[in-house]
Amino acid sequence: MRILVLGAGRVGTSVVSNLAQEFYDVVVVDTDPEILRELRDRFDIATVAGNAAHPPILEKAGASGADLVVAVTSDDETNMLACQISHTLFKVPKKIARIRAIEYTRYRGLFGPNGVAVDVVISPEQIISDFISGLLAYPGASQVLDFAHGRVRLVSVRAIQGGPLVTHPIRELHQHMPRVHARITAIFRQGRAIVPTGDMIIEPGDEVFFVASKEEIKAVMSELRGWDRPYKRIMFAGGGHIGKRVAKALEHRFQVKMIEKLPARARKVAEDLDNTVVLVGDAADRDLLLNENIENVDVFCAITNDDEANILSAMLAKKLGARRVISLINRPAYADLVEKNLVDLVISPQEATIGSLLRHVRRGDVVQVHSLRRGAAEAIEAVAHGCPGQSKVVGRTIERLKLPTGVVPGVLVRGKEVIQAHHDTQIEENDHIIMFLLDKKLIPAVEKLFAPMPARAA
Repeated sequence: MRILVLGAGRVGTSVVSNLAQEFYDVVVVDTDPEILRELRDRFDIATVAGNAAHPPILEKAGASGADLVVAVTSDDETNMLACQISHTLFKVPKKIARIRAIEYTRYRGLFGPNGVAVDVVISPEQIISDFISGLLAYPGASQVLDFAHGRVRLVSVRAIQGGPLVTHPIRELHQHMPRVHARITAIFRQGRAIVPTGDMIIEPGDEVFFVASKEEIKAVMSELRGWDRPYKRIMFAGGGHIGKRVAKALEHRFQVKMIEKLPARARKVAEDLDNTVVLVGDAADRDLLLNENIENVDVFCAITNDDEANILSAMLAKKLGARRVISLINRPAYADLVEKNLVDLVISPQEATIGSLLRHVRRGDVVQVHSLRRGAAEAIEAVAHGCPGQSKVVGRTIERLKLPTGVVPGVLVRGKEVIQAHHDTQIEENDHIIMFLLDKKLIPAVEKLFAPMPARAA
């Protein structure tokens, strides 16, 4: 598969990093020759310097033979125009564009067959907003990721001493809750991935990933953490695109305050929001946080465009008594430095966005992808097609699939039914199988398993 990545910023570089590891034919287009040189040295890929929306540049990059265009420059209009030109002049089958401005994404019909030739619109701001909203719905969760249109979710939590399942074997989960179909799919202990078994003891501090229907999540979390008090008071640092979206989504369910440094921006955000208190000031101002009773805040979320400002304000809020602090961090080196020790949770825009892109390049019928653990692991939702004898999965039990070590099946979604994936569970046509891959190197084997088998000659 030949993929053109237009734009070598943070998102573009993250896309290239993921795709290059999987041996796709990747060509990157950007206006900065120095950035392109660094990418060539790191990933051994082809690059073209120039404006991604200029036909000669796209032609030079090989658009006429491309299978996919991923337009992720910093400019919405460039992304849209590049996709339109790729469609009109070069007949590229699929075009993905990052569109940040809500002024574009709010209109139905603007993109698609009868509009601008963008097949998939990616909005990092909306993805981050949805991610934060999911976390706030489940106090104590580190990740809440949707599968099967939200009917099943993958949740990550830190096990705490006192949880009924902690210091007990995993199999006791279903002794405590026999009607629950949840499945623990992975454990990370001191950064090391472990494939869970029924005999394994959950230890305090383990990062536990489990798959469950949305109705079962809080019950399973209580087994690993005890009871977490619901969130009520939320404070955001930053009134940019992300801050505004997430505040608007949450302001009628929580008591929301926002701190914005720029007075003009603060006024604009206050006018657009209905029930959010918008403060003008520096989120790293100790006196401001104390005056706003930071010690009573359940979640402080730093989501400005400045990594350093986010880290400092989150650290200060934690020190002053905020119950939980979250920081948006773009640079992986910063994320590895501060997570666990200085802030409770780090959100990476690149990691949140990359899953939305990867599901469009996965082979086989993979309908959902979530990148995990800084891109080292992955959770996917694959659909089984065919009939017994004409499929590598349909008609077979989980045990007979002979999945590679490190691929952990979680649950099957069959129509309206959620089924825990046991060794003797038989897969039927159109089943959706949610799997956890402890290592991205296992992806080709799973793709091959779910790829359609060639039709037999009559």
